[in-house]
Amino acid sequence: MAIKLDMIGITVADMGEALRFYRLLEIEIPEPGPDDDHVEAILENGLRIAWDTLALMKQINPDWEEPKGHRTGIAFLCDNPAHVDATYQRILGAGFKSQTPPWDAFWGQRYAQVQDPDGNIIDLFAPL
Repeated sequence: MAIKLDMIGITVADMGEALRFYRLLEIEIPEPGPDDDHVEAILENGLRIAWDTLALMKQINPDWEEPKGHRTGIAFLCDNPAHVDATYQRILGAGFKSQTPPWDAFWGQRYAQVQDPDGNIIDLFAPL
């Protein structure tokens, strides 16, 4: 019997805005129904990514408190350095915030960071 990482869950304040952001990262996300408080997509590698509303979190655990700060990283591997730059520009062009503009990092990657609508920092990278 083996254990494997199967799903990453992201709690969101605005489901529509969160899904709009993550679609810019080329994730095929199904359209939620008007009352859906949980949406998930299966990535090419089989990993599931899910988005849950604040209301659902409170329903599951009435003592749940919205977290502060950044303790988890989410990174997206792009095809090449130009894809990092293009993805970064597409996200900013859609009205989302930059954290770190693209640069050639000393560890050998083209690297950038953006913020999703809930302030989570999302890394974009590709080998140089």
